Amino acid sequence: MSQPTLKHLTAKSIKWNIIDRVSSQLLYAVTGIILARELSREAFGLIGALTIFQSYALMMVDSGFSYALIQRKRPTETDYSSVFWFNLLIAVILYAVLWVCAPWIADMFQGDERLIPLSRVMFLSFIVNATAIVQTNRLMKKMDFRPIAITNTLGLFAGGIAGIWLAVAGYGAWAIVWQTIVLQGVKSIALWAYCRWWPQMILSWKALRSFFKIGGNMMMTTFLYVTFQNIYSFVIGNRVGLTQLGYYSQADKWSKLGISSMTQVLSSSFLPALSEVQDDEERFSRVVKKMNRFTAYLLFPCMIFLIVIATPMFHVLFGTKWDASIILFQLLLVRGIFTVINTLYNNYILSLGHSRAIFWLEVVRDAAAVVGIIIALPYVSLATYDNAVYGLTILLWGQVAASFITWVATLVVTARITKISVGSYLSDLFPYFAVTLIISVIVGLLATTGMSDWLLLITQGIAALVLYAGANFILPSRIQHDVIAYLTGRNRTL
Repeated sequence: MSQPTLKHLTAKSIKWNIIDRVSSQLLYAVTGIILARELSREAFGLIGALTIFQSYALMMVDSGFSYALIQRKRPTETDYSSVFWFNLLIAVILYAVLWVCAPWIADMFQGDERLIPLSRVMFLSFIVNATAIVQTNRLMKKMDFRPIAITNTLGLFAGGIAGIWLAVAGYGAWAIVWQTIVLQGVKSIALWAYCRWWPQMILSWKALRSFFKIGGNMMMTTFLYVTFQNIYSFVIGNRVGLTQLGYYSQADKWSKLGISSMTQVLSSSFLPALSEVQDDEERFSRVVKKMNRFTAYLLFPCMIFLIVIATPMFHVLFGTKWDASIILFQLLLVRGIFTVINTLYNNYILSLGHSRAIFWLEVVRDAAAVVGIIIALPYVSLATYDNAVYGLTILLWGQVAASFITWVATLVVTARITKISVGSYLSDLFPYFAVTLIISVIVGLLATTGMSDWLLLITQGIAALVLYAGANFILPSRIQHDVIAYLTGRNRTL
């Protein structure tokens, strides 16, 4: 593939990934706001408890083979078909196990028997999801993200309607359960209708074994990552209660709107492009530096400005019902900065075939997280008169520390594997971080003016956008120039 063609495909992939993320998150946000107003904190705690097991099931169904399919230059029809049937088989087995274990799940969360029927229905969603994993992989491999964006939007729209209708009708936590089922069902049907790909009736263990080096390492890595993401929900639900878990679940959900969007764009758009230049060291280095700067240009303002405007944003969206979630939301965004950068670096490592290194880096993060939990555990249930989540705040500082330690370790390992210096990586990030930090201080001072929440949110948002774009224009930023040129049609590559 020639360089201009690869650049065009990468730029197009980024565009459609951003369209996908923006449209999806807008629908998700609208639905989430209505559900947050209609449902109780305890309802979100119930779903938060089930999400722990849902996350593990989704990870095990995929088995890490999605990464292996994308990393492999020329997967065959046998490869695709074998992965499809393997994913579906694992999904059915896991559902059967979890159906039997539903009472045990309830016992883990203070014996709340409402979790039994909720779990047995909600867990059907990962079987439905398993039927469309390979279809998505095939589109990603071709860097064709337009149908993925469309099907995601259709699923979210249908799921949102179902969830809102049931919430308003008084079905409580069931509204979120059926929202999940409908979302996955509509999305899967739409992908099948678009792709018109049918798996061969073959499950080749030889083909699957060829994926184990990449897929196995990535599955173990994902297992540890899912543990890191969900261990806090388990500790909170088990030790503190479902209401506190509801506060955490809301903060986690809204923080992930930005974090998951960024990681999705980076993994989906960058990994296929990196796999195409993995054998050309000089070209790989140029691509890496550009990806570093593009990520920094988007990441720092998105995360840090959200931290600054968190209070007026929550008040405008939810009133004061979820005020206790604000500080948790801010801390999770700080953690998210490291999460996104680590994901970017993992793409570099994975594209060069060093999946084992990613696994050990995840071990480092989880070890740091466990130490943080052990230290914070005696304080996790603490609350004060004006801070109902004081103990949870201490717990989340452990997440931030664990993510920072992992970032340092990942930076060093990535520099060694890619043969690009640590200083080069830092120099790609620092200018955008410094500009964002200075502007965030200025924007934060607007909160002292006494404006209403609506006016403060609008003013801070506009000020942040104008100041950031202006600062990058004056500096000047080559990335911003390229992005504007692409969006205005003057240049079709980034």
